[in-house]
Amino acid sequence: MSAQQHILHFPLGGKICLAPNEWQVWSSQDDGANSTPPDLDHGSHKVLVPFTWWRSHFHAHQPNSNVLTKAKNGEIGVWFAADEDVLKHADLIEEGKEYWPLVAAHFPIFRDGRSFSTAAILRDRLCWNKEIRMIGDVLIDQLLQGARVGFDSFELRQDQDLAVAQKQFDLFSVTTQNSWRDKRTVMSVL
Repeated sequence: MSAQQHILHFPLGGKICLAPNEWQVWSSQDDGANSTPPDLDHGSHKVLVPFTWWRSHFHAHQPNSNVLTKAKNGEIGVWFAADEDVLKHADLIEEGKEYWPLVAAHFPIFRDGRSFSTAAILRDRLCWNKEIRMIGDVLIDQLLQGARVGFDSFELRQDQDLAVAQKQFDLFSVTTQNSWRDKRTVMSVL
């Protein structure tokens, strides 16, 4: 999958900013389901591997393997497909907290919102407290909803204007519902 050179980073309690994209998103279809992710060999980027790849290979890796070493060094994270049932794999995700500095949820197409639920479940039910990134067919229109459910970084589709995207987070000063990011605004009536 091709990657944007920059991402929007919006940490909890922080300000939205542009940041270099240090992560390459690898699809197991890129080189075959049984292959090693490309950057594990030459180390030029950090790599997000499909959760299905990690799940099928995790128990095959020895504790001192290259994959686990690189994961413990913060060089490997995972991404979840839109149809992935993260609750079904809660134990493996709990183990992943030791390894993954970042997880991502993939949006295969703009109108498929299942990955919003993935982020909400990771934050609310699985207590994920590290970075969660939106990847795939991510448009400016999705950013505010993504920030509310638990995403704190956004890799937009190549044709999206990052300067316009940054401005989206300043559009509203009042929130009417609680979210992962903040509580609803209390309005006083005079």
